[in-house]
Amino acid sequence: MSQNPVSQNPAEHPENDVHAIQAKWQAYWSEHGTFLAGEEGDTRPRKYVLAMFPYPSGDLHMGHAENYLYSDIVARFWRHRGYNVLHPIGWDSFGLPAENAAIKRKADPREWTYANIAQQRESLKRYGVSFDWSRVLHTSDEDYYRWNQWLFLQLHERGLAYRKESPVNWCPNDQTVLANEQVVDGHCERCGAEVEKKKLTQWYFKITEYADRLLDDLNQLEGFWPHKVLQMQRNWIGRSVGADIDFEIEGRDEKVTVFSTRPDTLHGATFMVVAPDSDLAAELVAGSSPEVRMAFQAYLDDVRKQTDIERQNSDRPKTGVFLDRFAINPVNGERLPIWAADYVLADYGHGAVMAVPAHDQRDLDFAIRFDLPVRVVVDTSAPVTGAIPVIELDEDGVPIDPMPSEDPRETGVALTGEGRLINSGALNGLSKRNAIARVVEQLAAAGTGRAAKQYRLRDWLISRQRYWGTPIPMLHTEDGRVVPVPEDQLPVRLPVAEGLDLKPKGKSPLGAATEWVTTTVPATGAPALRDPDTMDTFVDSSWYFLRFLSPGMDGAPFGSADASRWAPVDAYIGGVEHAILHLLYARFITKVLFDLGRVDFTEPFSSLINQGMVILDGAKMSKSKGNLVLFSDELSAHGADALRVALAFAGPVEDDKDWKDVSTTGAQKFLARAMRVAQDVTSSRDVVWADGDAALRRVTHRLLAEAPSLVEQTKFNVVVARLMELVNAIRKTIDSGAGAGDPAVREAAEVTAMVLDLFAPHTAEEMWEVLGYEPSVGLVTWRNADPTLLVEEKVTAVVQIDGKVRATLEVPAKIDGPSLEHLARNDDRVLRALGEREITRAIVRPPKVVSFSTK
Repeated sequence: MSQNPVSQNPAEHPENDVHAIQAKWQAYWSEHGTFLAGEEGDTRPRKYVLAMFPYPSGDLHMGHAENYLYSDIVARFWRHRGYNVLHPIGWDSFGLPAENAAIKRKADPREWTYANIAQQRESLKRYGVSFDWSRVLHTSDEDYYRWNQWLFLQLHERGLAYRKESPVNWCPNDQTVLANEQVVDGHCERCGAEVEKKKLTQWYFKITEYADRLLDDLNQLEGFWPHKVLQMQRNWIGRSVGADIDFEIEGRDEKVTVFSTRPDTLHGATFMVVAPDSDLAAELVAGSSPEVRMAFQAYLDDVRKQTDIERQNSDRPKTGVFLDRFAINPVNGERLPIWAADYVLADYGHGAVMAVPAHDQRDLDFAIRFDLPVRVVVDTSAPVTGAIPVIELDEDGVPIDPMPSEDPRETGVALTGEGRLINSGALNGLSKRNAIARVVEQLAAAGTGRAAKQYRLRDWLISRQRYWGTPIPMLHTEDGRVVPVPEDQLPVRLPVAEGLDLKPKGKSPLGAATEWVTTTVPATGAPALRDPDTMDTFVDSSWYFLRFLSPGMDGAPFGSADASRWAPVDAYIGGVEHAILHLLYARFITKVLFDLGRVDFTEPFSSLINQGMVILDGAKMSKSKGNLVLFSDELSAHGADALRVALAFAGPVEDDKDWKDVSTTGAQKFLARAMRVAQDVTSSRDVVWADGDAALRRVTHRLLAEAPSLVEQTKFNVVVARLMELVNAIRKTIDSGAGAGDPAVREAAEVTAMVLDLFAPHTAEEMWEVLGYEPSVGLVTWRNADPTLLVEEKVTAVVQIDGKVRATLEVPAKIDGPSLEHLARNDDRVLRALGEREITRAIVRPPKVVSFSTK
């Protein structure tokens, strides 16, 4: 809880009766539909501003307060700039927390969900966010999730939705599968249970079909999305270019294909590694001795307790089991021992890798751990430009393999740099690039390999074994077929929860809803069972931004004309924790809809703004830590405007803000000063501003000129600082000889109200009314700055001596370097600071800086 709440006694502080002012203006906005988006005939240019929608788990928290403040600042700014702004809100209302809460309370998830939505909706309205409340959606409403099912059917028809058995992350407590990002340090992020690996038959969306487009189209977003997020997306997709290489396995008819980005190092392969949880490992070990099979099973049991993320940690000690089987290197016929090791994943590449320990750090660590051969085949000390070095021949004309400059086994460091091939027969002397091309040609000619690409990206697992989600619209027939529910029979509605045991059992509770799950195939009348799983809530959030465009539309998920008019989203605001999967899935679905002819763009969010977290005492807020600051409590204690200004002023958008450093008290004092200057204005509305105090007018017009670019750069804290400077300048002018009747005072107060609307809309509306105008200040067109008032007559120059500021000088804005240096050298403060020291160097950057070095 922040300090010093405003007195609620209007008689004591009538200008600070914040709750009465809030109620007054919120009622006005609601009655007049102030922030509704303009209809189709509105000719203003359009902007679509969207904050990531909330999950209704109790009331809003301070992270929400920050997120919706930022989206509101952007939305209000563009309205002032003359745009028709769409700024909607909805709720991501399906999901596990609601179901777990319902189980705990022995209630229907709907009751918990919609009660929380009502509470959050009330808090957002109290906060004064300029949402278009006519477009609200809840993803758990039938008229929304019907279109999730429609989308599933579109993907299924095109082969992009399919079912397969595969190992998944399994939470034994919540009894459902988890996405990789929902696993933290090997535990379920929600309940803390240790995650297991389990094989299940699940539904997937084939996002890998779009891997190249998802990767290449990130180039469109350069400069508009944070660089960090673009890099995270690129890393997650992880395109690798190389070759598929076919290895014979002794005692096995079928070859094993291995993908490698470095086929040029094939002569340096000294063993093969397979994923212990792969079908290949199980097959290979079946042909080994009982001792090997026993050791392998014990190892596999241990591996299944680890997540893929843990297995990929390069700092972990290497472990593995020899399978007593051998592969044949296709370029030199060498026998390569085959090991199972956890650093290879079953679903990456083909679940097997050729190990080249001299040139791959993980392979080297493994080779050293198990005393396996290490052969250098790239001399990284050799230049890769210029002529190919001469290859020495022995007396029989056979190339002599050169010795490497370093031995990785001794250094423990793999040689991963550029160089020329050695110990590689006919490839010797070639650079990496040329050697890759040459060996791919050789493999293709021999029928043992081919050029290939691989991706880190995996298909999107959408099945969830829980009740509170979108039912998957598929039917399972008695003869084993899986057929879709016809579109005209959507939605497949969730049955009521009453009478269902929602406790997790390893399979969906919907399977026990006998009346619901038992059905027939519409086309034939044959008996069938509904699919009992529900969809991942990432499906809900992958296209919700489009449903806002056509609220209530019954014949389609959204209108294509509405999408052309409003989308893509111009500014999308939310936490960086959603930088990978949510954004990736939304990008994927957008591209699918583009291919379906439903939208005319391929990226959903033109600009992305990531905010930091609001923390307390350096730690993330949580109920378990007892450091939760409740949003509704802060609203009651300080009022919406003070909370908004304090958060906006607390620091850059992308930085974390510690709540103990957020000063609502300072914000309250600033807002009270702003209100008082409006109340003090005595001049009429038709006063001539040009007749006013020139110094104050320069401050006013500098704010008008600088604020737009600052807002577009999301430097909201700087705009608040400029507003504070203007209010102080107004007060100084009022208290001077000019007085409250100075025309410049009225002009400055009006500009203050207009710009303050971005941050403190209730106070701004009240100021606008006090100044004699009809509401709403939120729709006032941004005033243009007078360029003649932006010319600086005087500036402040800083004088440093040995890096420390020793004086400031008021100098002409157009002063030249020699004149500025002369003033600095002869300033009394500079002379005192110099004492007996001699200036050895002077750096002069007129009109702002003089820096002296001394001895």
